[in-house]
Amino acid sequence: MTAPDSPRVPGRAPAFTSRHDDDPPWFAVRSQRNADGTESHVWEQWVAFSVDPLYLALFARWDPGMVVRRHGHHSPHTLTVLEGSLTCEGRELGPGAHIELPLGAAFGPFVAGPEGVHCYEVMMGDPRSWSDEPEAMAAVLAERGVEPLPDPPIELPAGLEDLRAVFSAPRPVPEEPR
Repeated sequence: MTAPDSPRVPGRAPAFTSRHDDDPPWFAVRSQRNADGTESHVWEQWVAFSVDPLYLALFARWDPGMVVRRHGHHSPHTLTVLEGSLTCEGRELGPGAHIELPLGAAFGPFVAGPEGVHCYEVMMGDPRSWSDEPEAMAAVLAERGVEPLPDPPIELPAGLEDLRAVFSAPRPVPEEPR
């Protein structure tokens, strides 16, 4: 048996980041007005965003009670709860909980717990999200008296278009062969 050629690229080295650092900076990616008039946000710290190959790794911090719509990504996605809690599809998830979202699947809506939640997420390909169930989000927002606010502007690399406000038309489910 012959060993395969090494994929080593001269000059490449690991990069180190901590969610406790402010470099790269934290920035808001989602916002809402709560029933009591206060605002809550989802904050992200993109620790690795590569265009070739395309992927994103980030730390996320959700304010208490933050609601995030049911959505999927244009790639496989993993989420690990580090601190606090969130509810997803009726399941409360605390520290150590992990969700694997295959390409083509959706999850949520999400609601951050009373202390908020800190997560680590990785999208292994195009990290932009899609959603095709606006009524699911509307129901959770109405139940909690929450008003969604416009998404704060973000800058994506390599000219990628921001798709956060776009809802996709549901695709027809193919019929089972008989």
